[in-house]
Amino acid sequence: MLLGRAFYLQVWTAEQWQKRASSQHTKTISLTPQRGAIYDRNGEPLAISLEADSVYVNPTETTKLFKEQRQRLAENPDSDETPYSYDVIAKKLAEILALKPAVIRGKLERDKKFIWIKRRISARESQLLDEVSLPGIHTIKEHVRSYPQGRVAGQVLGFSGTDNEGLEGIERRYNGLVAGDGSYLTVQADGGRRGIGSGQQVFKGRQGKDLYLTIDTQLQFIVEKELQAAVKEANARAGSAIMMDPHSGEILAMSSVPDYDPNHFRHSRPAARRNRVVCDTFEPGSTFKLFLLASALDTGTISTKDVIDCGPGAYRVGGKVIHDHRAMGHLTVSDVLKYSSNIGCAKIAQRLGKETFYDYLRSFGFGERTGIDFDGEGSGILRSPQRWFEIDLAAISFGQGVTATALQLVTAASAIVNGGELMHPYLVRRIRDARNDISEEQKPTVVRRVIGRDVALAMRNMMITVTDSDGTGSRAQVPGFEVGGKTGTAQKVDPVTGTYSVDKRVSSFIGFAPARNPQIVVLVALDEPEGKAYGGLLAAPVFSRIVEQSMQYLHVPATRSVVAKEDAPQVEAPIEIPHVPVLVSEQVGRVVGARVMPDCRGLTARQILELMENSGLNIKIIGEGRVVKQSPRPGSAISAKVAIWVRLQSPEQEGNQ
Repeated sequence: MLLGRAFYLQVWTAEQWQKRASSQHTKTISLTPQRGAIYDRNGEPLAISLEADSVYVNPTETTKLFKEQRQRLAENPDSDETPYSYDVIAKKLAEILALKPAVIRGKLERDKKFIWIKRRISARESQLLDEVSLPGIHTIKEHVRSYPQGRVAGQVLGFSGTDNEGLEGIERRYNGLVAGDGSYLTVQADGGRRGIGSGQQVFKGRQGKDLYLTIDTQLQFIVEKELQAAVKEANARAGSAIMMDPHSGEILAMSSVPDYDPNHFRHSRPAARRNRVVCDTFEPGSTFKLFLLASALDTGTISTKDVIDCGPGAYRVGGKVIHDHRAMGHLTVSDVLKYSSNIGCAKIAQRLGKETFYDYLRSFGFGERTGIDFDGEGSGILRSPQRWFEIDLAAISFGQGVTATALQLVTAASAIVNGGELMHPYLVRRIRDARNDISEEQKPTVVRRVIGRDVALAMRNMMITVTDSDGTGSRAQVPGFEVGGKTGTAQKVDPVTGTYSVDKRVSSFIGFAPARNPQIVVLVALDEPEGKAYGGLLAAPVFSRIVEQSMQYLHVPATRSVVAKEDAPQVEAPIEIPHVPVLVSEQVGRVVGARVMPDCRGLTARQILELMENSGLNIKIIGEGRVVKQSPRPGSAISAKVAIWVRLQSPEQEGNQ
């Protein structure tokens, strides 16, 4: 029995017990592996890993060397050897590594085999450390992430932390592929897990995979430069811009302002690191008219030959009045887009119907994430048509009461530009394993067909007229090229009052070039610019400058001589909806001057209750849904002898009248 047991332990299961013994007597210290590189579409490096020295101390070795030195000096008092002490080592290290001596001294005195002093030191620090010989102080090679292009595409790339974890952007999304397997240092340990012997690097990790993005560094630089200048010139709160290949869904450039340098991400604010193009939603304003007209044309609700009566510039819908910037009278469908008529779009939306319009908006990708390979994507808000009032249908037709990301807008617009197909947007073009040179390619993917080719062509021709000299987008003209697009100016919600702001807007322009053979679609959005915040005045010129430089870089031959207009273009009317946003806010601000009847039209019962709480008014609520009638009239003085009431209706009741 003893012999059998011995054979079992020493032969049959020997390997298992040897591994367990090794794990009990060996400590491993993880080292940073070499992350895979990130390149742009042309192989230009955007993120690389460089070797750097990391400094560690072996306190037990230091103590042993101290004892040996003291013994030598005792045996040879006349020796000129400089005696070492904890204070001497701590002071020298502190001078070289810019650390506090007290912190280093505390590490030197600990009963450990391995303690980090400072990781990934600079080349200068390594040189100074090599010039001195400090007992127990060692260096080992690790890898440090570097972004050679600086701020360029910083919000797309993101960054990785000290422990090689991707923390934001592409670095985070593809961390499992890029990170690789780390090297480690082994340290022999006794039964109390205290270090004995000497440590050594026994395993060199596997390098992570390389990524090739769809981003073009030169186009990215152009977009960032022009967006920065536009935000500064307009004194805007922020800005976003994106350039897409409409036929493939590849993102050629993507920028947000403010931005940051990923080499120094610790010194940046979270707001500067956020990729607003993908993550932030906003009400798109008149750029949304593209999708209304495309839907109406595709269903046959209207034709390009139809004429819409836009009247004297004011039109009552669901108890509200919407405006154009001037009386437009009768307009063709193309001119409704060219001059950005809110009234024309509201009337077309009434013909189309809310259910059909909703279905097309969903087909264009609104109300859901695009699925781009980037974390934190916003989905926007698109309520079901059962919750739309008559005014909601009109508001959504010109881009209020619905929210979307810049990415959703440019993806949907690309479906019009490319002939009617919604493409899946993506940022990583190729994944390459450097060890065996095997690559995985990501191919363009058609999500679905949204509109017919003939409708898409008609829409493109209509978008070209927007950039005519008398169109709202005349300042988007590009010397040598015919382009098309659409301007947008949308009200923002005031977070204090919960209603649309009087002066805060988002100015935008979305367009494509060249007009007859589109290669790029570009969206520019400026958040809260000062002064006249029309998209045709502020965002369209940015589009023009971006496209002009991009066409030169892409070697696209000019087709005609066109000089961009400097005269003020036609402007779309500032879309003012005098009620609480139907999709964005459910809060009602505090009423100032409680003895004056506020405008309650369009509010829900919950909002009326909040209004009563804030103002001290006692309002009788009749019915369900939203307020369609009230007494006294808005702005009227309130008398104690007069009853205060509001009447609510549901969308179904409104539609039946």
